Amino acid sequence: MRFDWDPHKDEANQRKHGIGFAEASALFTSGVEFLEIFDEAHSHQEDRFIAVGPIGRGVVVVVWTEQPPGTIRIISARRATAREAESFRRSVESSP
Repeated sequence: MRFDWDPHKDEANQRKHGIGFAEASALFTSGVEFLEIFDEAHSHQEDRFIAVGPIGRGVVVVVWTEQPPGTIRIISARRATAREAESFRRSVESSP
């Protein structure tokens, strides 16, 4: 699995949300379950997805797209709200 991101966007994301994209990429490589949602509202030019799940510091929300095929391009990352974290927990509890 490969990752890509805009380094300027990564810096801005770290300043705004306190989470870097390298840290956020752990969501996809750690083997933990995460909730994945197709982001229909923001998928006009490309298919975007929202991943909600745990990394070392807690539950996060990562917005990403696949560009080129086989490469996860991270667009943003932040801590999950209490409501988002609860949605993640319910999805994990209900999965077989």
